[in-house]
Amino acid sequence: MQKMLSHGAVAENNWTVLQMPVETIPQGNILLPLKYWLEHSAELDQQAGLVGVWLESDEEIEALADDVAQLPVIALNFPKFVDGRGFSSARLLRDRYDYQGEIRAIGNVIQDQLFMLQRCGFSQFCLADEVDLEAAAKSLNDFSDGYQTGADQAQPLFKRLR
Repeated sequence: MQKMLSHGAVAENNWTVLQMPVETIPQGNILLPLKYWLEHSAELDQQAGLVGVWLESDEEIEALADDVAQLPVIALNFPKFVDGRGFSSARLLRDRYDYQGEIRAIGNVIQDQLFMLQRCGFSQFCLADEVDLEAAAKSLNDFSDGYQTGADQAQPLFKRLR
């Protein structure tokens, strides 16, 4: 079973990420593409496992606005290192939609991004197999504090130092 970081610790990843076109739904915990979720969510009540949704970076998080409370995991795909739209989507989930579930980073996620991903509201990170997950977990604490506001801190540093 693939490993991931969850809340700063190495954990088992017991979720299957399904790609379009979805032919069959396997047993267990699944992450469905947004398009499939939007078309078939009413039919998934009988699923023997948890159901989450994953989004490509060019898909709008607003499409899930009415469903976020029922999703235990929302995964945001990073197709390229230079595509940072997932950072904004995570902030929207936490700040605008008050999403309390897991936000998972999938795709081309690198260790250098983890601290900022966490500040934007990500709680889980699926990294490449060759990444040392213990070292990656330590990198979540590379910086002692952030200057800007974040999903983890509502006030900027200058206001906290007054």
